[in-house]
Amino acid sequence: MRLRVKSAAGAVVGALLLAGCSAGSPGGVRQGSEDRAGAARSAAPAPPARESAPARLSTFALDVDTASYGYVRRTLSEGRLPAPDDVRPEEFVNSFKPGYPRPTDNGFSVTLDGARTEADGWSLLRVGLATRAGAGVRPPASLTFVVDVSGSMGEPGRLDLVKESLGLLVNRLRDDDDIALVTFSAEAETVLPMTRVGGARERIRRVVDTLDTSSSTNVEAGVRTGYDVAVAGHREGATNRVVLLSDALANTGDTDADGILERIDRERREYGITLFGVGVGSEYGDAFMERLADKGDGHTTYVSTSEQARKVFVDQLPSHIELRARDAKAQVDFDPKTVEEFRLVGYDNRKVADEDFRDDRVDGGEIGAGHTVTALYAVRLRPGKSGRVATATVRWLDPVTRAPHERSGSVDSAALAAPLWGAGHDSLQVSALAGYFADRLRGGRLPGAPALPLLASRAEALAERARSASVRELAQAIRQAESLGGGDGGEDEGEGSGDPYGG
Repeated sequence: MRLRVKSAAGAVVGALLLAGCSAGSPGGVRQGSEDRAGAARSAAPAPPARESAPARLSTFALDVDTASYGYVRRTLSEGRLPAPDDVRPEEFVNSFKPGYPRPTDNGFSVTLDGARTEADGWSLLRVGLATRAGAGVRPPASLTFVVDVSGSMGEPGRLDLVKESLGLLVNRLRDDDDIALVTFSAEAETVLPMTRVGGARERIRRVVDTLDTSSSTNVEAGVRTGYDVAVAGHREGATNRVVLLSDALANTGDTDADGILERIDRERREYGITLFGVGVGSEYGDAFMERLADKGDGHTTYVSTSEQARKVFVDQLPSHIELRARDAKAQVDFDPKTVEEFRLVGYDNRKVADEDFRDDRVDGGEIGAGHTVTALYAVRLRPGKSGRVATATVRWLDPVTRAPHERSGSVDSAALAAPLWGAGHDSLQVSALAGYFADRLRGGRLPGAPALPLLASRAEALAERARSASVRELAQAIRQAESLGGGDGGEDEGEGSGDPYGG
């Protein structure tokens, strides 16, 4: 029987990330690492075809976005169910940070584990990718902040939170960093040209303090001017980035993002300028912001409180600036002798053609220092079969030299034998809770996914057992969705401050 790739809620792609594993891993995971530095570039002939058929492959660009989860939590807290298009399961899953092993070099480590679900024949497979945290010395940064000052930003929790965030950031930047500030409403204005932070902190703070709201939202003008400033202030050897802070509710200028996307892509390729999107507001153009960040080889997050702003602009700043990989893509090869069917949870907008995995001209994802990425698969094993389930490979470009690297690893059926909700699977359960919850909100039917009441109970028990504030917030969000009638109510048949799973 040929492998069938199905969707958990919409389009289904496959993929997986992998990286070096060391021998002796528990849980039946076969950990064999293969690191191929300087692998063939896109101009070289394609590698010989493996014995696999295309249907058994699953390929996507890596993603560390978390905005969808933050925005959905806020939406639920205000008594509204989110639109299904605003729910991206991979962003729910990647909002939690399992304790994956870290590599000793600037590549990736990977952890493969899994467990048996309550749906007959179905298991959950998790692949975790991690990079080494910052070594204490990062490259200088050249940051262009593009700030939405349109009328919609006057709502509490929008421009006021942006100004607070920028104030935190100014205290965090080094003297040898550069910063510029562009504002936009109906038009765009450069209120602070590219400026060396050392000796100018008070001037920068004064500029931030003067920000005030105006009229309509011309995101196109803001991004275009921001990239003009970033290109003019481009700095060799530095991390050059545009940071867009907005509710992304474009209503003036080019509002469909296509024209903006072309400009972002050109500057990313020519100058290596990436885009980091920070969303704010109870009404937020989530899909619009995600498209911009994806084209800019960057990522998105969402902030609605001072605590979240501090986490992004203070605690996580080094990982936003110090890169470990550019254009990172992952591919997993499921073994048809063992696997009857598989479904990737999320990553719908990140799929890559299987044949483009080693084409380095094809855009991938940007991964920073200390980042983790998780991919979940629902996997149906063939009755009575055992052995290798999947081999996965991650490919990335060195952020400085652009040299390609790869690492691979495999997982056996023995790793998927124990029950998912049994003892010893707390970390895997966190990922499962987040992925299943997102799938329910989208109206999906992942095999083995508990109904919302049971999902909430399990999240509450795990939060208490692990003493995790982040899991407690997840449990609360699930309860809120349950009270609003989210999900179908039925069961399918078929690194923070002491918080072990905090983002």
